[in-house]
Amino acid sequence: MLCPSLVAVVLSALLVSPSSGVTITQTSQLATLTYDYIIIGAGTAGLVVANRLTEDGKTTVLVLEAGVSDEGVIPAIAPFLGPTLTPNTPYDWNYTVVPQKGMHGRTFSYPRGRLLGGSSSANYMVHQYGSDEDWDRFANLTRDPGWAWKNVKNYVQKHEKIVPANDGHNTAGQFIPSLHGFDGEVSVSLPGFNLSIDARVMATTGQLPEFPYNEDTSGGDHSLLGIGFVQSSIGKGVRSSSSTSYLANANSRPNLTVLINATVVKLLQSGKKGALKSFRSVQFSSSPDSVTMTVKARKEVILSAGTIGTTQILQLSGIGNSADLKALKIPVLINNPAVGANLIDHVLLPNVFNVKDGESLDNFLRDPNLLGPAIDEWTANKTGIIANSVANTFGFARLPSNSTIFKTVADPASGPKSPHWEIIVSDFWIYPGVAQPATGSFLTLITALISSTSRGTIKLQSTNPFDKPLIDPNYLTTEFDIVALRESVKASKRFVAAPAWADYVISPFGRLSATSDIDIDNYIRDVASTVFHPVGTAAMSSSSSKSGVVDQNLLVKGADGLRIVDASVFPFIPSTHTQGPVYPLAERASDLIKV
Repeated sequence: MLCPSLVAVVLSALLVSPSSGVTITQTSQLATLTYDYIIIGAGTAGLVVANRLTEDGKTTVLVLEAGVSDEGVIPAIAPFLGPTLTPNTPYDWNYTVVPQKGMHGRTFSYPRGRLLGGSSSANYMVHQYGSDEDWDRFANLTRDPGWAWKNVKNYVQKHEKIVPANDGHNTAGQFIPSLHGFDGEVSVSLPGFNLSIDARVMATTGQLPEFPYNEDTSGGDHSLLGIGFVQSSIGKGVRSSSSTSYLANANSRPNLTVLINATVVKLLQSGKKGALKSFRSVQFSSSPDSVTMTVKARKEVILSAGTIGTTQILQLSGIGNSADLKALKIPVLINNPAVGANLIDHVLLPNVFNVKDGESLDNFLRDPNLLGPAIDEWTANKTGIIANSVANTFGFARLPSNSTIFKTVADPASGPKSPHWEIIVSDFWIYPGVAQPATGSFLTLITALISSTSRGTIKLQSTNPFDKPLIDPNYLTTEFDIVALRESVKASKRFVAAPAWADYVISPFGRLSATSDIDIDNYIRDVASTVFHPVGTAAMSSSSSKSGVVDQNLLVKGADGLRIVDASVFPFIPSTHTQGPVYPLAERASDLIKV
């Protein structure tokens, strides 16, 4: 998206960043093979749990991370360069989806961070918490009021650290301080570099009632609906990930060990507790050709490998759909067809418009003579556009309540304050999988399907833990999903038809000019891809429910000593970017583990 070859040339001159965390790289450096807790995955959730459990100096924790260190990885530090981390890099798992029948048989990359911090080190840093209706829905499903927003919002104070915008501008009216935390772990800020289109976006909110201004886009007690300023996990011009916050703040603790380059092969049954099978042994390896090692937990093994990784490890360990496991001759230890089912994701659609030549960021991104000084400024001062995210403004919307689709389909949103789709405004070419044209200036209005109703699966391709699993999000296979995205395309055109854009936007780019429903639908199916927000494949439910993979305490059903703490446990996809909801999930999980 940001001309990776160009960025690579400029980055070659940068100084290496200091380490964000203390880690070990070889199994020979392990002081012991037994710990109180073993956490699989040093990602967004795993490092929260590692930090909180080791607050007790008597509790020992080993974190196994398959990926590499984030030390010196400049695009994982410089916010604007974040999109260059994926796909097809050493910092990405480099997954692809199977051919998508709802997208004319296309396949494409499915980015997930493969470094310390996981996807919090490789995502686009948008930081929100979901709607209160999302969390109340989780609480109702699990029959646990502890998951209701009334309780979960207390973890925002522990987690979040609002910091000033990097350019020092007055942020009054751009967020609501009472909704936020100021003394937590992860730095969160408003945009720190003004873009020329920001004023046009704000003017549009005053010109078109369909797109009202939203003073705070974080969600929770405040509605997500409307257009406002992006809140990002950025502080003082650098990315704030779980590695640079939760892990960095626990670095000095001798009771915490983090081992990178450690791919978990499977969990081993270590006994039984009544009718439950115990899993307190973990087998891992540094490479396909290396010998395996086994480590043991006195108390619990905690799976935080992310929606893809956690699902794969469960299945490799004999926990999953018995038919699928038997087909690969994996001994079935716990038959649970819900493992790997219910895969849900947000769908990304880049709607590109031709704009007045020379006023977008496209020429800046094409020209090393312009990009170079900007990176020099960031290197010296951590200021300027490189210290900023790729978008300053965005918003969320719903289909009208009288939409025809609701005559035959129940509203899939969590409630009337929760959105069906999202719009993100960027002043340059964003088109995953398609290179930036050599000439031209562009405005991209990404629209994203938020309340997805299509459900997919994750299945093993083989018994080899180093083989990629078969990821099938099953995108756009329901009527609601295609209708919602179709309406978002029409809305994006209404957005730029506001007077604020009259002297800037020239025309839709390419097939965005389609006007009939069938042509718009074909455009969507040919262009859309992933926002990379997968959830749901180890869904939580109440302990009495026969559905789901984990109970309300995130303990794996049918197992003893095994818990899951990551986005895979969300039974429905949150109404926002998923990084934010995972943090309070992990904070509450840490408290549940300590009980």
